[in-house]
Amino acid sequence: MTSPENALPISVDLVIDARWIIPVEPDDTVLEHHSLIVKDGRIHDLLPTPEAAARYAGHEHRRLGNHVLLPGLVNLHTHAAMTLLRGYADDLHLMEWLQENIWPAEARHVSPDFVHDGTLLACWEMLRGGITCFNDMYFFPEDAARAALSAGIRAALGITVLEFPSAYGTHAQDYLDKGLQAREKLQGEPLISFCLAPHAPYTVADTTFERIATLAAESALPIHIHLHETLDEIASSLEQHGVRPLERLQRLGLLNNRLIAVHAVHLDDEEISLLTSSGCHVAHCPTSNMKLASGIAPVGKMLAQGMPIGLGTDGAASNNRLDLFQEMRHAALLAKVAGLDSALLPAHQALRMATLEGARALGLANKIGSLEVGKAADMIAIELDDWIHQPCFDPVSHLIYVTGRENVSHVWVNGKLRINDKKPINCPYDMLLKKTQMWHNALLSH
Repeated sequence: MTSPENALPISVDLVIDARWIIPVEPDDTVLEHHSLIVKDGRIHDLLPTPEAAARYAGHEHRRLGNHVLLPGLVNLHTHAAMTLLRGYADDLHLMEWLQENIWPAEARHVSPDFVHDGTLLACWEMLRGGITCFNDMYFFPEDAARAALSAGIRAALGITVLEFPSAYGTHAQDYLDKGLQAREKLQGEPLISFCLAPHAPYTVADTTFERIATLAAESALPIHIHLHETLDEIASSLEQHGVRPLERLQRLGLLNNRLIAVHAVHLDDEEISLLTSSGCHVAHCPTSNMKLASGIAPVGKMLAQGMPIGLGTDGAASNNRLDLFQEMRHAALLAKVAGLDSALLPAHQALRMATLEGARALGLANKIGSLEVGKAADMIAIELDDWIHQPCFDPVSHLIYVTGRENVSHVWVNGKLRINDKKPINCPYDMLLKKTQMWHNALLSH
């Protein structure tokens, strides 16, 4: 009879040995000298490296000596195709930026090709920075999906809804119909999911919101919406509807655990309590909020009430980086200075916001957001070999306050390597540069 000590190693796809592994769940956990085992695109085991060496034989074996291994980052709010508008109209007030610059440019140029090319550029930027999943709000979702699948990144695509016409749709029901058709066509793609994405209270009518609330309940889709981003938005709602936007959405039946409130900058104490008690999620976009001078979201008060908060970059037209390392650092620092409390939003919590909380908001926490057995192998490695990173007393603190996206060395999505030693795998560099220059010239011509 063969003893366990003499048993043959179990064959698996990938063994990763890392100096540190941060699984995110359980909270405040850092594993030293552990190994993560991947089989069939999923996390098969997580155990001390000496035990892994005795138990598993990997088809591929990665030894990441002075690296941190953690879940892939989840970008809870962006407009990926707008990467082609990066820097197009900077240092302007939000409505001037939107109404006089961005919306006219989109009216002239947005098309299936624009969305595909801009989204593909965004996907590779996000992968290079450790983002393995993004929640998008834009037009032509089938073309966005084509780009995301080409890059091998996970995407939650918005069924974007507006009352006014665009290059994509003519009216609210047309947007809904087209988005739902795209969802039907793509339902077999494991890396693609969908959200209902009414743009904002000031661009969507009550009757449309009621239809969206019904659809969300029937299909269990998240609802992804800009909400309480600026003081002007609130003043306009009071003038047109007699109530603040959040109260309007409550009356229309949208406040529940499917709602992702993007920005949520201007909330009073009662509104924070209402969002929290309703189970809503917030997509906090600190850099965009600063750049557009929208304000500082009351994150300290939200967290004190237990509100689930994820992090988003917003689009590259208003950030101008799709960089969640930047968002984690800005979120932590802004919370501290706004609350005059240096203990607010500690590093572990900022990392959780950029991973598991984003996954939960999208209804994907059973698949991604933490390194747990059975979940998809969406994970990233951060290199801490450089002397500028030394000394390292706490790798989680280093992730938030020291490192940046340039330190991401490896990225896996569903167990497939997308970034290897900081180099994208099968990225069409030449085509991306050529397309980007073409769109740059076209935008300049106007």
